[in-house]
Amino acid sequence: MTPLRTALLQGPGGVPASRADSLAALDQAAARAAAAGARLLVTPELSLTGYALGGAVAAVAEPADGPGAEAVGRIAAEHGVAVVYGYPERDGDAVYNAVQLIGPTGERLAGYRKTHLYGSFEGGAFRPGTQPVVQAELDGVTVGLLVCYDVEFPETVRAHALAGTELLLVPTALMRPFEIVPNTLLPARAYESQLYIAYANRHGTEGEFSFAGLSCVVAPDGSVPVRAGTGEDFLVADVDPAALAASRAANPYLTDRRPELYPSLCSQGEPRR
Repeated sequence: MTPLRTALLQGPGGVPASRADSLAALDQAAARAAAAGARLLVTPELSLTGYALGGAVAAVAEPADGPGAEAVGRIAAEHGVAVVYGYPERDGDAVYNAVQLIGPTGERLAGYRKTHLYGSFEGGAFRPGTQPVVQAELDGVTVGLLVCYDVEFPETVRAHALAGTELLLVPTALMRPFEIVPNTLLPARAYESQLYIAYANRHGTEGEFSFAGLSCVVAPDGSVPVRAGTGEDFLVADVDPAALAASRAANPYLTDRRPELYPSLCSQGEPRR
């Protein structure tokens, strides 16, 4: 099976002046991804609007099929690159911290609502999602979606692994001083659950928030093929299903589990082989 070349955009720095500015930056990143041969571009948490929105969250929230999704769909189709982007999703009276996967022909493939909200800002602005595992197929690879804080819980990543996720996409707004997450925790998550993780963070300062950067792609053997610094950056790495299969054969964590000993943690059942 052909590796899935994946691009990560580390940015933007600061809240964009307008939706048009966000879409222009996304268009440039998608063009850059296509030129690098990537079929997937992952952008940070709330990449369409900025993170430090304060009381403006409700005003900029839109439905999953709203104008933002339509605009991103046009960008994805123009460049032939699937795009993961973050935005505040409105569903009736509720607003969610959401991400959406748009396919390389512009269609909406999957949407996920952040299940673990971080801090007082998120807790006051958003309702937590309730669906822990959201997946889609892209070029024969099963991809899954989480958002930032979600990946810091071992249960969420293991649930994806047991459901068959091969590449976990994690748009992120990780703040300082929590660099331990990309430096230490993510390699452990990828190794213990035997999957790839693509972690796209913000950088710079927005209001009271200072973001850590350090976006990365982590392989199932715990290695980090590419990692960003702390400023604006753009990464490209290949996600290889054959390497994943070999890693899972060499490291039997998933098949050696004994779910009968911890049934309360095993509602996802047995791993897909």
